[in-house]
Amino acid sequence: MTAARALAAATAALLALGGVAACSDGGRGSDPDKVDVVAAFYPLQFLAERIGGDRVAVSNLTRPGAEPHDLELNPRQVGQVVDAELIVYLTGFQPAVDEAVEQNGGDRAFDVAGVAPLLDAAAGGHEHEGEAGHEEGSGGRDPHLWLDPTRLATVGDRLAERLGRADPDHAADYTTRAGALRAELTKLDAEYAEGLRTCQRREIVTSHTAFGYLAEHYELEQIGLTGLTPESEPAPQRLAEVAKEAREHRAGTIFFETLVSPKVAETIARTVGARTAVLDPIEGPPAQGDYLTAMRANLQTLRTALDCS
Repeated sequence: MTAARALAAATAALLALGGVAACSDGGRGSDPDKVDVVAAFYPLQFLAERIGGDRVAVSNLTRPGAEPHDLELNPRQVGQVVDAELIVYLTGFQPAVDEAVEQNGGDRAFDVAGVAPLLDAAAGGHEHEGEAGHEEGSGGRDPHLWLDPTRLATVGDRLAERLGRADPDHAADYTTRAGALRAELTKLDAEYAEGLRTCQRREIVTSHTAFGYLAEHYELEQIGLTGLTPESEPAPQRLAEVAKEAREHRAGTIFFETLVSPKVAETIARTVGARTAVLDPIEGPPAQGDYLTAMRANLQTLRTALDCS
């Protein structure tokens, strides 16, 4: 079932269950004392919770452990979008969310893709024949902007402004918390820059091309087995190309991810005599800690894999 068909079915079911979408005033929220925020997936939930503090009630449309790219919305989730006072999403990343926002979001939607231009899908690496993925649905743009902490800080600043408009009495508090988060993200950026400054290699072989922002910002080169959608299967020609490049660059590690099968990465690793390791695109909540914890774990993984001094 396509995301659009799933959304239509969910909306119809919601209307049949009581006409919520038709009768709701929209944007009233479930808690009169807090701003009701719906986040499309984890990094946006992290931002909303850190900047909103105890003034917001945040719900995440993507459940923990689920791969967010192909999210399908159920009637309850459509109702959350209808009733939210602020909807934080990234257009082009989750088609079902895009359509729900188009139908029900109105001026309550905050599209983080509009904060700064998204990178081209090939940024941080190079395109190859046979790479398939999310490029078509996202207009050839890479949505994984949160893997550059400086970009995430900018999104946080704009989110604070939007929360301030929804809750003017506490606008200064949102600005203050966004500033504190920016300081943390600036420190994280400095740790990455220093940690990856002197490495024996600068090529990272990944199971899908989610790391373009990280690669471009820290002068790495991403070699992706598949495109921007992790479920896409690489063609045999692509596997051969990646194996050849991995040998040429003497890659000792092939990276796979937390929410998808490691089988393809393991196949390449066996072919070239490399090991595998997890590099988390942080599309879902980490098993331990938060976004900052996961980013620091990624840094240590990269330093080990790239022989950084």
